[in-house]
Amino acid sequence: MEWNKLLCEKRQVPAHTREGDPRNAFEKDYHRILGSASFRRLQDKTQVFPLDKSDFVRTRLTHSLEVSSFAKSLGQMAFADIISSGADSSVDTDVKEKACSILECAGLLHDIGNPPFGHFGESSIRYFFERALDDDKYTFNGRRLGECLNEQMKADLLNFEGNAQALRLVTKLHYLVDEKGMHLTYALLNTLIKYPVPSTEIGKDKTNIIYKKMGYYLAEQELFEDITSSTGAVGCRYPLTFLLEAADDIAYCTADIEDAVRKGIISLHRLQSELERGGYTENASETARAAYDRMLEKLDEKYKKAVADNMPDPERNAVQNWVIYVQGELLRYAKDAFVSNYESIMRGEFSSELLKCSDGAPIAKALSDTAYRLVFRSKYILRSEITAGNMISFLLESFLPAAVAFDSGCTLSPMEDRLISIVSENYMAIYRKYSEGKDESFKLYLRMLLVTDFVCGMTDSYAKRLYSRMRATDYSE
Repeated sequence: MEWNKLLCEKRQVPAHTREGDPRNAFEKDYHRILGSASFRRLQDKTQVFPLDKSDFVRTRLTHSLEVSSFAKSLGQMAFADIISSGADSSVDTDVKEKACSILECAGLLHDIGNPPFGHFGESSIRYFFERALDDDKYTFNGRRLGECLNEQMKADLLNFEGNAQALRLVTKLHYLVDEKGMHLTYALLNTLIKYPVPSTEIGKDKTNIIYKKMGYYLAEQELFEDITSSTGAVGCRYPLTFLLEAADDIAYCTADIEDAVRKGIISLHRLQSELERGGYTENASETARAAYDRMLEKLDEKYKKAVADNMPDPERNAVQNWVIYVQGELLRYAKDAFVSNYESIMRGEFSSELLKCSDGAPIAKALSDTAYRLVFRSKYILRSEITAGNMISFLLESFLPAAVAFDSGCTLSPMEDRLISIVSENYMAIYRKYSEGKDESFKLYLRMLLVTDFVCGMTDSYAKRLYSRMRATDYSE
């Protein structure tokens, strides 16, 4: 891969260029994103704590802002090293600036396709379709839905993915001017595609990160192929995606701990004992072991300083300051991993996550494992997820029959007619546009995606409000 092609400024619709505009193409993307309603909705979507009333804990919006900042910083550090070392003569300050603009934008968008109520929202959608595709309750022309779809259509629904939904949203569903979404550059769109494979290839090679999840739906396959052929990243992961992924990993593995301490789910001393118990594996390098031990020492130092400074809540203060330190260290390790594996990445041969092959791997793993055990599996989170899961399941169960019957020649029941009428007009327009001329199977598939589009576009508050109204427990306007 070569940067003169990777930094592709092509858009689905050619951009209008204003005379005297000093911004590069990717800085223009940034302003398109910030001004979009789809991005603003992230302020009312869960990051970790579903239905939380606290003003402190992170939402999808604040998380995305942090990832954007980390991603840009990683780009600045990595490309500065590449330029100074002369590792790639094609990389200059112009390439660096454009790459950093792309990373900044990608950080803002990386979670834009996620449904309400956090990652459990994704799991709830997948579980619903596991049952619905083979359930006699949901049929089309006398056949179960799973019998009416081809293998990739079924796999798309069974493996529903926020990343694939993000590509769909920014290229179609964000209907502002036309059916081409936000009109973003192909370089940015390619950065967002973390897993450049269809749903039918998930798990094909467990040693290669690109097969971990799907990166696009069948509905966007032609667009995906146009994007990757235009950037030159055919059959491999786009280089900047590695930095975006690392930024996301660093943000959530540290922020989840900080938020949990702030909410009183984890105490500082419990955190210390968990990290001491987790430790590093026997095959960790000496530098990785030293980095891990230094992390533990820093946590203790931060707490002692907070006590000495008579901070009103020394535990919370210590963790907040320690998190900043850890983030800085992990950013440096991720940058080093990108630079040291740069040639392999550019050949499309690198198959791991940056942090996993860095000296920061034990730190990142210990934080993630601790967050999973003490936060994600806490009774507080589990109770909230049960509530959220019930809401999503109810909405899918209610809207799927209406979507299946819609535009099929069947007569909708009075309830189905009303249900389909409250689906976003933008989403309906996209369905009509892309279903035109397609066979019945593909149109059914698009109508089923219409349901996931509608549910994924909801904020937590809207989903909760609609659920309550449909269950006749909320009669407010």
